[in-house]
Amino acid sequence: MPETILVDADACPVKDEIYRVAERHGAHVRVVSNDIFRVPVSERVKRVVVSDGFDAADDWIAENASPSTVVITADILLAERCLKEGAQVLAHNGKPFDAASIGGAVATRAIMADLRAGMDGIGGGPPPFSKADRSRFLQALDKVLTAMRRKG
Repeated sequence: MPETILVDADACPVKDEIYRVAERHGAHVRVVSNDIFRVPVSERVKRVVVSDGFDAADDWIAENASPSTVVITADILLAERCLKEGAQVLAHNGKPFDAASIGGAVATRAIMADLRAGMDGIGGGPPPFSKADRSRFLQALDKVLTAMRRKG
């Protein structure tokens, strides 16, 4: 069975890159969101539109995560849920989430949320998405899919 890439699509800056890498590897792609996104016309790429309920897209992705999936998300809590299901998880900048890193990422997220709450809305957010991030993502996704294919 081919690998499937589950994309947390609402704020994903690398959708086009995902489609290209998936095509090269023969992987399926599910673009999951609360809104309609344009996706390539392909037997392998499908749009999944969920309700606009709180965390509906995250819930769908977590419920469909498995050892044969790669999840693309910047959501640390979703990454944690998907890792528990055996999925490979990558952030949009190519940073992998894994069993060794997810605990620290969750803790850092909680600390930052507390800091932002005490700053009356003052906060910087993540740095701008760069060409280097895009390149790192492409390499990371290719590497993960190649490793999954070798295992399978």
